[in-house]
Amino acid sequence: MNKLKIPENHSGISKTLRLPENVVDDVQNLANIKNLSFNRTVISLLKFSLENLDENDKSELDKFKM
Repeated sequence: MNKLKIPENHSGISKTLRLPENVVDDVQNLANIKNLSFNRTVISLLKFSLENLDENDKSELDKFKM
């Protein structure tokens, strides 16, 4: 099973997301448990998800990176 790794600081672009309240609550609770910011927790979850995509989805995404 893959493990979640929390990255160091990063530079970034600001985006606005509309998230379901229950998702926000779960992410905030996880951030609190790990003593991390909400933002850092979301970034870690997104990176983990992108690194563990279905092979077909990963292939499609790779086409945009060229």
